[in-house]
This record gives sequence, C-alpha cells and structure tokens, in this order.
Amino acid sequence: MPVVAFINGGAAGTGRAGSFRKGLSETGYTEGQNVTVEYHWLAGHYERLPAVLADLVQRRVAVIVTPGTIDASLAAKTATATIPIVFGVGQDPVALGLVTSLAHPGGNTTGINFFAFEVDNKRFGLMHELLPKTSRFAVLVNPANAASTDATSKALKEAARALGLGVLFFNASTPAEIDAAFAACARERADALFIAGDGFFTSRGVQFATLAVRDRIPASYVSREMVEAGLLMSYGTSIVDMFRQVGVYTGSILRGAKPSDLPVLQSTKFEFVINLQTARSLGLEIPPTLLARADEVIE
Repeated sequence: MPVVAFINGGAAGTGRAGSFRKGLSETGYTEGQNVTVEYHWLAGHYERLPAVLADLVQRRVAVIVTPGTIDASLAAKTATATIPIVFGVGQDPVALGLVTSLAHPGGNTTGINFFAFEVDNKRFGLMHELLPKTSRFAVLVNPANAASTDATSKALKEAARALGLGVLFFNASTPAEIDAAFAACARERADALFIAGDGFFTSRGVQFATLAVRDRIPASYVSREMVEAGLLMSYGTSIVDMFRQVGVYTGSILRGAKPSDLPVLQSTKFEFVINLQTARSLGLEIPPTLLARADEVIE
C-alpha cells in the first residue's frame, strides 16, 4: 500500500485527522485498506522537522501532507523536489515560495491557502469593536513557529498603530509556558488576549479556555473550536474543511494526478463566531450590530 506521511504542529486528538481521512475517502482511499497514513504530531516541537523529513525522504513515501503547518510545508519543500507535497497554509503560498503561481503551481507542491494570517488585521478590528473600551491587548505567539510569529507580529503592530492601541507580546511554546504567559498577562494588566494561529495552540484549546475563564480575560482565536471550548470569539475560515481538501488532493495524487497540474485552492467562507455565554460571564454587552454580523452565536 502507498504510504502517506501526515505532519502537523499540534497533537493528536483534535479530530482534524478525521477530516483529512474524509477527504481521502472521497477519492476512494480508506486508511488501512488501500493506503497507510503515518501521523507525525509535533506537539509544538518544530525542531523535530529535519529528522522526520530526512526519514520520510529516505523511505520515499508516496505523499507528504502538511495541513495547518507552514514551517513543515517549507521544510518539506526544502527536503525533497520529487515526493509530492500537499500543504495547507495560512499565508500566500506564492509569497512563501511554495509554488510559482496559484493556477500553475509547478514542481512537486500544491494545496490550499486558508488565510489564517491574512485576516489577523480583520480579527483584531473585530476584537476592538467588541471591546471598544479596551486599550491594552496582549498578543500570544509561539516563537518555535517562526512563520506564524513573524506574520502575526507584523500584522498586529500595524493594526494597533492604526487604531491607536497598545499591544504587549508574550511567547509560549509549551503547556507550562502558556500558563506562564497568562500569569504575565495578569501582571501586566492586559485587557484582552489575541492568540496567534498555531497548530500547537490549537491542540491546547481546553487549556486556553480554562485559563481565559479563570482570569476573566476576553480572548480570540482564528478557528471556532476554541470558542466552542469557551473563548470569547473567533474569525477565520473553516480549518476542518481545509484538512478535508488536503485529503482530497492527496487521494487525487495517489490516483496519478501531478501536483503541478492541481491549482492551489483558496478558502472562500469566513466565519465570525461569538460565545454569548462567555460574554455574559465577563459582563460584556455585545453591540446588536455586531451580533447581527456574526455567522454563529453560541448560547
């Protein structure tokens, strides 16, 4: 059976591997029956990428998939020019150097752009509308994920400057450092928390929600799962659908399609989700105009 190597910066158990398998099944592939999927969950340890990829290239797996992890996508492209790579990235893949163009990727890479970082300005603006009296925003980034940290830092500095707001940057790369970052936010009296998109952060949704509730701090993320867990709001595209699309393209390649012939997809549906229960617990009054713009309000 062909072997597909699945690399993600987070941890197992988020349910997203199921979305990837659903995409595979849409092209006639079922894990364990006619395809083997090897899962490499980095759990925030991005430094493992070179060793993981060296092993995969040596064994010449059929396809390498890197949904939701820019650093893994870039490292995979550096590691091999022949094994097909299907990425899911939150930035322009042309600007990242993953493909030569969206319509004609060229080379051995293709995938989907789900705009996680290109909407940072928009998400920050929605937080400001939701919290008009807030002047000090904390921004949490994962320095182990260089692409995420650079993109979010640049976007948030520009957005804060335009709105005349203050931003405080905090780092976290482990569960203990997430705890420490929340403690630092409290010490610095931050009024709200903007969490950068990151595969490891996504896998720590329950921890983030628990700490945000404990510290009574309004927080936002790029995908809805953390809002369902208890964060105040999210704005971004469907990450679940991105994983499914990566699965579809992987199956297409297993069937003989060439990455260079598969145009890069772009997510088109954006979701603005508000947890009204969390808002009430924080004593926040959500403006009716903002509630009307939300795609979903969690009661």
